[in-house]
Amino acid sequence: MKRKFLQPLAVAISIALSAGSAFAASSFDVSELDTKINPCNDFNDFVNAKWVAKNPIPADRTRWGAFDQLREHSLETQHDIAEKASKGAEQAKAGSIEQKIGWFYRSGIDDAAVEKAGYTPIKPDLTRIDGLKTPADFFSWITDSAARGRFDVFSVAALPDFKNASTQIAYTFQGGLGLPTRDYYDKPDYAELRDAYKAHIAKVLTLIGVADADAKKQAEQVLAFETRLAKASMLPVELRDPANQYHFVTFAEAEKVTPNISWQKFFTAQGADVKDGFSLSQPKFFAEVDAMLKDVPADQWRAFLRFHTADSASPYLSKAFADEYFAFFDQKLNGQKEQRVRWKRVLDAINENMGMALGEMYVAVAFPPESKARAKELVANLQDALKARIEKLDWMSADTKKKAIEKWATFLPKIGYPDKWRDWSGVKIVPDNYFANVDAATKYEYEYQIAKVGKPTDRLEWGMTPQTVNAYYNPTDNTINFPAAILQVPFFDAKADDGINYGGIGAVIGHEATHGYDDQGSQFDAKGNNENWWTKDDRDKFDARTDRLVKQFDAYEPLPGKHVNGKLTLGENIADLGGLNVAYDALQVALKKNPAENKKIDGYTEDQRFFMNFARVWRGNILPQRQEVLLNADPHAPAKFRAIAAPSNMPAFAEAFQCKSGDVMVREGDKQVKIW
Repeated sequence: MKRKFLQPLAVAISIALSAGSAFAASSFDVSELDTKINPCNDFNDFVNAKWVAKNPIPADRTRWGAFDQLREHSLETQHDIAEKASKGAEQAKAGSIEQKIGWFYRSGIDDAAVEKAGYTPIKPDLTRIDGLKTPADFFSWITDSAARGRFDVFSVAALPDFKNASTQIAYTFQGGLGLPTRDYYDKPDYAELRDAYKAHIAKVLTLIGVADADAKKQAEQVLAFETRLAKASMLPVELRDPANQYHFVTFAEAEKVTPNISWQKFFTAQGADVKDGFSLSQPKFFAEVDAMLKDVPADQWRAFLRFHTADSASPYLSKAFADEYFAFFDQKLNGQKEQRVRWKRVLDAINENMGMALGEMYVAVAFPPESKARAKELVANLQDALKARIEKLDWMSADTKKKAIEKWATFLPKIGYPDKWRDWSGVKIVPDNYFANVDAATKYEYEYQIAKVGKPTDRLEWGMTPQTVNAYYNPTDNTINFPAAILQVPFFDAKADDGINYGGIGAVIGHEATHGYDDQGSQFDAKGNNENWWTKDDRDKFDARTDRLVKQFDAYEPLPGKHVNGKLTLGENIADLGGLNVAYDALQVALKKNPAENKKIDGYTEDQRFFMNFARVWRGNILPQRQEVLLNADPHAPAKFRAIAAPSNMPAFAEAFQCKSGDVMVREGDKQVKIW
């Protein structure tokens, strides 16, 4: 259902792109620049302030910028596909993805049918929860719920073995929290939010028939239950350490940590081929879950499971449930003013569980083969530039540099969409039962993923759908991935000049490749294994350089008294800095090959347009409530700082805009960071 608590290792950029090769003045509207602002002092406002002032955040969103515009464009395309599939479902081939997507979408937008069903779809689960009494009963529920793709206390996934990435193993990860991170359960700053969450829990319980007084009592129990889980949970910054994501154990070793849990029975019920063992990824957390099975009263367990069963299902139930879910998670927690229209929420459900099926239909109308070919060419150019930078590093020894190049040589770029599409014949979708479709698709997706345990890792498989506006790097298979939706007009434009090209898609390609050498990716070798390939001296030099980047971001203050967490965002910040440098190098190579293109357009040089487009893709605004949640949980720094941080560390920027020593955008001496 809704909150699955999975923790993917892959790192994404969350960015919008631009690319191309021929001149086109319209590819960057210079009238949007605020020329009253000195770019050497506030480059983000120079590029973006006028646009932000004219483009307020829509009421149904928590932020709005170039990236969000492209996402909205993707949604509109998906909407058109789904509407046509719904209208033509009966004429479509029986069992085809066109029919399944059409029926799934139709059932979701049928307000009357969803309203009539109320919470009837979850009544059998609630009845079963009422009968749970013993630790064995509760773990039996957790086991059966997981087998349906629902994760009440912890999540399960099939991922490459950190020590043998060619094979998939099972991982178990901490979960069970309704609030974003551990901090929300114990810090005084969030006392008011905890009270609001408690009221939300009580409200959801009353919607399933619990009397008001008892609902308030159970809400206290649920919050206390989650608080105990939270105290045993790791923070997002701690989870960035691969050592905290992988703890391989045999069944016998696992049951020493969790004597009340039979992991062999659990994985048998999941249909997972677990032989030698699995990753009990956060042992302290699972030891606490084990203790709670034994010493938490049965009525408190029932309250926790009762609430989360209803709460996670709320987006797919009647209006009262969906509205209450919105009122807390979107409105109270993140500041969103209005609920998104129903068709967008239905597409969210389809994307979550049948996204690749919708993606196959999306690619057919939105991503021509020639776009894929152009993107491949750009990726090759950026890879060459990255290799050249590694070879020229003055702080890395020859031994470590050799290993870095070996890793570079095994990068696998994937562009647009998978070469082979998935089979969806096993999932049953009906035209008139939204909850049943969500339930069936959730279970089918989980079974597909968990069936990978014990099988070889498929490097060609995608972790993002083609319609996702994003890009990512995965260290355990050493792939860089660029979905189709992010390679589109106006950000992937064949008519754009080289400065725009390389400042947009070039920086993104460089960003994803540099993730292979960030603080996390650098701990994985050319085969995707979590192995050290550094000399101690080189690692010390690397850490000294990255520490300076941590301090740079720690100083940024997006909200009064609230700073960026430089350690949490370090991987993305390294990738931004390295990616922009790599893209700039590639631009210089391109301009040398075609010197006629190195001229001013609309009064700005190619170097200036390169940096201006990089800042443009980060334009946008965000609600303060949403910003605070992201500061606590998101490994990406706020967009306005990403627009200025990497350029401020590059002498090429200062030269392009004729900045002087002492200008805000000029970092010198120990304040200037250079890593890759």
